[in-house]
Amino acid sequence: MKILKNHIFLILCFFAFLIYLASKFSLPLPNWMYFYVNDLLCMPIVLGLSLAILRFIKKTESIYVPLGIILLMTAYYAFYFEWLMPQLHTRYTGDLMDVFLYFLGAILFYLFQKRLF
Repeated sequence: MKILKNHIFLILCFFAFLIYLASKFSLPLPNWMYFYVNDLLCMPIVLGLSLAILRFIKKTESIYVPLGIILLMTAYYAFYFEWLMPQLHTRYTGDLMDVFLYFLGAILFYLFQKRLF
């Protein structure tokens, strides 16, 4: 569970949570923070949690998420949240910038997972 105690991972979760709270309480933040920061943080947080769970189940710290799985999970999130959900609920909107940010966050996770975790 080294990942869940990592200061970088905790900072990412903290910022995502702060932005979520700010939106719930209608606190003034720049639009780019509301619309884009959590999309960038989404995949590193999800992939970090997935890696922590996988390591817990396998009882080893030497497992890392391969690039193919990272890209597959990111494509699933992009499809689900940016294409499917906007068709099912008016609350959701599809945005290509969000897709780009999901993949950017995923690639950053891939590049840094072995150094950080």
